[in-house]
Parts: sequence; C-alpha cells; structure tokens
Amino acid sequence: MSEQELQQQIIEKAWSDESFKAKLLADPKAALQEAFNLTLPEDVELVVVEETPSKLALVIPQNPADAAKTDSELSTW
Repeated sequence: MSEQELQQQIIEKAWSDESFKAKLLADPKAALQEAFNLTLPEDVELVVVEETPSKLALVIPQNPADAAKTDSELSTW
C-alpha cells in the first residue's frame, strides 16, 4: 500500500468514526497503532489538524535538500 493510499484510509476512518478522529487528534501515534497496526519511530512527531470552513491547514513540505537524509528514516510508512 502506498503512503497516499494509507493517508486516504486514515482520513476516511476519521470521517466515519468520531472516536477514532478524537483519538487521532489527541494522540495520533496511538490512534494509528490501534486502528492500523502502524508504529512510527519514537523520534518522529506526527501532527494532525482538522480543517473546518474557517480553519485551513498549509503544509510546508520538507526542503528537498534535507529530504535525502530522512527518506530512509521514514520508509516505514
């Protein structure tokens, strides 16, 4: 499964399961572990933000110059 497919599954579960969404917002790593058996490394911080009509999220991707270093570290997705 690709990272994009996994992200879509997570989003769809959050839309359909209020308790999962609440846990995902409060403790993303624990929510992903419980629902998808997905364990992220200890040193990786996962931030989950819910967009609303008046609250938008802008994600600034990692600078490509820094990406080579961390690509192998995050290949567990």
